[in-house]
Amino acid sequence: MAKPSRLSAFFKKVKKIILLLFFANLAFIILTKWIDTPVTTVMISSLLRGNGLERDYISYDDMGRNCKLAVICSEDQLFPEHNGFDWSAIKKAMKYNENPKHKKVRGASTISQQTAKNVFLWNGRDWFRKGLEVYHTFMIELIWRKKRILETYLNVAEMGKGIFGIQAAAQHYFHKDARNLTKSEAAWIAAILPSPVRYSIANPSSLIVRRHNWIVSQMNNLDDDPEIMNLIN
Repeated sequence: MAKPSRLSAFFKKVKKIILLLFFANLAFIILTKWIDTPVTTVMISSLLRGNGLERDYISYDDMGRNCKLAVICSEDQLFPEHNGFDWSAIKKAMKYNENPKHKKVRGASTISQQTAKNVFLWNGRDWFRKGLEVYHTFMIELIWRKKRILETYLNVAEMGKGIFGIQAAAQHYFHKDARNLTKSEAAWIAAILPSPVRYSIANPSSLIVRRHNWIVSQMNNLDDDPEIMNLIN
């Protein structure tokens, strides 16, 4: 029997490497359903930029309900219902971004997508990273489910310059535990999430004040929504 060509041998090695990476990644996704990832690339990036690193992972129950409600109202009100992607918001964002008059790119990431990015990937907008984000979002929706996704998001999301997670943010801004945050305090933290390094709670711009007031209003409106209440309680 003739020996396989060098090209054939090369592709077999590549296939083995791809399969190895796939199963290693799958094992990591399954593992992080129960175990918090020690550090993320976003946290490492914060350290490298000289922003420091404040964090304190806490359990879902220790988070209380107001911070959960605030980020859902602020970031993703369809979070309890969708499969990881808000297709309506994605279509609107694509249409908005196609207009050359709009210089600022509008995103449509759900809490699930942001969690996938924070835990497994890195900041960026290239198509390769977005493709990996889609895959990881699908997998955590399938394996982790909603409460674990929200718990992880609230533990790893950047909520200020070098501040990661709702417990570290609650202590930094209000000198209390996350579970004791009032609706207004939780809304202040949620208000800066689109750009936590740029925006300030201590000296909020008019934009952040309006956003805070809107979030509080949404929290009051959705405080008796059965799907949201079932998720955050």
